[in-house]
Amino acid sequence: MHPMLELEKTIYLMNQLEEMPAPQVAMAGRSNVGKSSLINSLAGRKKLAKISSTPGKTRSLNFYKVKPDDFYLVDLPGYGYAKCSKTEREKWAKLIDAYLKRNEWLRAVAVLLDSRLTPQKIDLELVGYLQELGIDIIPILTKADKVKQKERSQRQNQWQNILGGAKPIISSSKTGMGQDQIWTALREAAQDE
Repeated sequence: MHPMLELEKTIYLMNQLEEMPAPQVAMAGRSNVGKSSLINSLAGRKKLAKISSTPGKTRSLNFYKVKPDDFYLVDLPGYGYAKCSKTEREKWAKLIDAYLKRNEWLRAVAVLLDSRLTPQKIDLELVGYLQELGIDIIPILTKADKVKQKERSQRQNQWQNILGGAKPIISSSKTGMGQDQIWTALREAAQDE
Protein backbone atom coordinates (compact mmCIF):
# COMPACT_ATOMS: atom_id res chain seq x y z
CA MET A 1 0.00 0.00 0.00
CA HIS A 2 1.24 3.47 -0.91
CA PRO A 3 1.81 5.57 2.25
CA MET A 4 -0.27 8.71 2.75
CA LEU A 5 1.39 12.03 3.55
CA GLU A 6 -0.61 14.69 5.29
CA LEU A 7 0.66 18.18 6.17
CA GLU A 8 0.03 18.46 9.89
CA LYS A 9 2.06 21.44 11.07
CA THR A 10 4.03 24.34 9.61
CA ILE A 11 6.57 26.18 11.75
CA TYR A 12 8.07 29.54 10.77
CA LEU A 13 9.33 30.87 14.08
CA MET A 14 11.41 29.60 16.96
CA ASN A 15 8.57 30.09 19.47
CA GLN A 16 6.32 27.82 17.36
CA LEU A 17 8.79 24.97 17.68
CA GLU A 18 7.10 22.43 19.92
CA GLU A 19 7.50 18.77 20.59
CA MET A 20 5.83 16.58 17.97
CA PRO A 21 5.80 13.24 19.80
CA ALA A 22 6.38 10.72 17.04
CA PRO A 23 9.53 9.50 15.27
CA GLN A 24 10.79 12.01 12.70
CA VAL A 25 12.96 11.85 9.61
CA ALA A 26 13.92 15.27 8.28
CA MET A 27 14.63 16.08 4.66
CA ALA A 28 17.34 18.63 3.87
CA GLY A 29 18.96 19.89 0.71
CA ARG A 30 20.07 22.86 -1.32
CA SER A 31 17.35 25.16 -2.54
CA ASN A 32 16.88 23.70 -6.01
CA VAL A 33 17.75 20.08 -5.35
CA GLY A 34 14.15 18.91 -5.91
CA LYS A 35 12.97 18.42 -2.33
CA SER A 36 9.35 19.45 -2.94
CA SER A 37 9.19 17.34 -6.11
CA LEU A 38 10.48 14.33 -4.19
CA ILE A 39 7.95 14.81 -1.38
CA ASN A 40 5.13 15.05 -3.92
CA SER A 41 6.44 12.00 -5.74
CA LEU A 42 6.68 9.99 -2.50
CA ALA A 43 3.15 11.07 -1.61
CA GLY A 44 1.86 10.15 -5.06
CA ARG A 45 0.33 13.64 -5.24
CA LYS A 46 1.33 16.55 -7.42
CA LYS A 47 0.42 19.44 -5.16
CA LEU A 48 1.24 18.48 -1.59
CA ALA A 49 4.53 20.39 -1.32
CA LYS A 50 4.69 23.68 -3.22
CA ILE A 51 6.98 23.60 -6.23
CA SER A 52 8.23 26.82 -7.71
CA SER A 53 10.48 27.87 -10.53
CA THR A 54 12.09 30.14 -7.94
CA PRO A 55 14.26 28.05 -5.60
CA GLY A 56 14.02 28.61 -1.86
CA LYS A 57 10.23 28.64 -1.56
CA THR A 58 10.13 26.44 1.54
CA ARG A 59 10.63 28.91 4.37
CA SER A 60 9.27 26.80 7.19
CA LEU A 61 9.58 23.40 8.79
CA ASN A 62 6.73 21.35 7.35
CA PHE A 63 5.64 18.29 9.31
CA TYR A 64 4.04 15.63 7.11
CA LYS A 65 2.45 12.73 8.98
CA VAL A 66 3.15 9.44 7.21
CA LYS A 67 0.20 7.06 7.45
CA PRO A 68 -0.18 4.25 8.34
CA ASP A 69 3.47 4.20 9.50
CA ASP A 70 2.90 6.91 12.08
CA PHE A 71 6.05 9.00 11.76
CA TYR A 72 6.76 12.52 10.51
CA LEU A 73 8.64 13.42 7.36
CA VAL A 74 9.89 16.93 8.13
CA ASP A 75 10.70 19.21 5.20
CA LEU A 76 13.41 21.69 6.21
CA PRO A 77 13.93 25.00 4.36
CA GLY A 78 16.36 24.68 1.45
CA TYR A 79 19.77 26.16 2.16
CA GLY A 80 22.21 28.18 0.12
CA TYR A 81 19.67 30.31 -1.70
CA ALA A 82 21.15 33.72 -2.38
CA LYS A 83 18.05 35.72 -3.30
CA CYS A 84 16.69 36.00 0.22
CA SER A 85 18.24 38.37 2.73
CA LYS A 86 21.08 37.38 5.01
CA THR A 87 18.82 38.03 8.02
CA GLU A 88 16.21 35.67 6.62
CA ARG A 89 18.85 32.98 6.01
CA GLU A 90 20.19 33.38 9.55
CA LYS A 91 16.66 33.07 10.94
CA TRP A 92 16.14 29.77 9.08
CA ALA A 93 19.58 28.54 10.16
CA LYS A 94 18.69 29.16 13.83
CA LEU A 95 15.33 27.45 13.43
CA ILE A 96 16.86 24.41 11.70
CA ASP A 97 19.67 24.33 14.26
CA ALA A 98 17.22 24.37 17.18
CA TYR A 99 15.14 21.67 15.50
CA LEU A 100 18.15 19.39 14.93
CA LYS A 101 19.75 19.88 18.34
CA ARG A 102 16.76 19.79 20.67
CA ASN A 103 14.78 16.95 19.22
CA GLU A 104 14.70 13.54 20.85
CA TRP A 105 12.24 12.34 18.18
CA LEU A 106 14.59 12.94 15.23
CA ARG A 107 15.85 9.60 13.91
CA ALA A 108 17.72 10.63 10.74
CA VAL A 109 18.09 13.31 8.08
CA ALA A 110 17.60 12.43 4.42
CA VAL A 111 20.16 14.64 2.67
CA LEU A 112 19.23 15.38 -0.93
CA LEU A 113 22.16 15.82 -3.30
CA ASP A 114 21.98 16.85 -6.95
CA SER A 115 23.31 14.01 -9.08
CA ARG A 116 24.31 16.51 -11.79
CA LEU A 117 26.86 18.22 -9.53
CA THR A 118 30.14 17.18 -7.96
CA PRO A 119 30.01 17.39 -4.14
CA GLN A 120 29.35 21.05 -3.30
CA LYS A 121 30.95 22.86 -0.36
CA ILE A 122 27.54 23.67 1.11
CA ASP A 123 26.44 20.00 0.98
CA LEU A 124 29.71 18.87 2.52
CA GLU A 125 29.20 21.39 5.34
CA LEU A 126 25.70 20.05 6.05
CA VAL A 127 26.91 16.44 6.03
CA GLY A 128 29.83 17.34 8.32
CA TYR A 129 27.50 19.17 10.69
CA LEU A 130 25.05 16.25 10.92
CA GLN A 131 27.94 13.85 11.51
CA GLU A 132 29.21 16.15 14.26
CA LEU A 133 25.77 16.05 15.91
CA GLY A 134 25.73 12.26 15.57
CA ILE A 135 22.60 12.27 13.39
CA ASP A 136 22.13 9.39 10.94
CA ILE A 137 22.17 10.40 7.29
CA ILE A 138 20.13 8.91 4.45
CA PRO A 139 21.88 10.18 1.30
CA ILE A 140 19.66 10.57 -1.77
CA LEU A 141 20.90 11.62 -5.21
CA THR A 142 18.11 13.52 -6.97
CA LYS A 143 17.41 14.33 -10.64
CA ALA A 144 19.00 11.06 -11.80
CA ASP A 145 16.93 11.17 -15.00
CA LYS A 146 19.04 14.17 -16.08
CA VAL A 147 22.42 12.41 -16.06
CA LYS A 148 23.87 9.35 -17.76
CA GLN A 149 24.28 6.07 -15.87
CA LYS A 150 28.10 6.44 -15.77
CA GLU A 151 27.90 9.90 -14.19
CA ARG A 152 25.32 8.67 -11.63
CA SER A 153 27.65 5.86 -10.59
CA GLN A 154 30.60 8.25 -10.29
CA ARG A 155 28.55 10.61 -8.13
CA GLN A 156 27.31 7.73 -6.00
CA ASN A 157 30.88 6.52 -5.43
CA GLN A 158 32.14 10.03 -4.60
CA TRP A 159 29.47 10.48 -1.94
CA GLN A 160 29.89 6.93 -0.64
CA ASN A 161 33.57 7.71 0.03
CA ILE A 162 32.72 11.04 1.69
CA LEU A 163 30.04 9.42 3.85
CA GLY A 164 32.28 6.59 4.97
CA GLY A 165 30.45 3.82 3.15
CA ALA A 166 26.80 4.95 3.09
CA LYS A 167 25.70 4.46 -0.51
CA PRO A 168 23.35 7.18 -1.77
CA ILE A 169 20.00 6.11 -3.20
CA ILE A 170 19.70 7.17 -6.82
CA SER A 171 16.33 8.81 -7.43
CA SER A 172 14.20 10.72 -9.88
CA SER A 173 10.90 12.35 -8.99
CA LYS A 174 10.08 12.42 -12.69
CA THR A 175 10.43 8.69 -13.35
CA GLY A 176 9.84 7.37 -9.82
CA MET A 177 13.31 5.79 -9.78
CA GLY A 178 14.47 4.90 -6.25
CA GLN A 179 11.07 5.51 -4.59
CA ASP A 180 10.74 2.07 -3.01
CA GLN A 181 14.31 2.24 -1.71
CA ILE A 182 13.65 5.69 -0.23
CA TRP A 183 10.48 4.51 1.53
CA THR A 184 12.34 1.50 2.91
CA ALA A 185 15.17 3.73 4.22
CA LEU A 186 12.73 6.26 5.75
CA ARG A 187 10.70 3.54 7.47
CA GLU A 188 13.78 1.77 8.81
CA ALA A 189 15.15 5.06 10.17
CA ALA A 190 11.79 5.93 11.79
CA GLN A 191 11.65 2.56 13.52
CA ASP A 192 15.15 2.96 14.95
CA GLU A 193 15.15 3.69 18.66
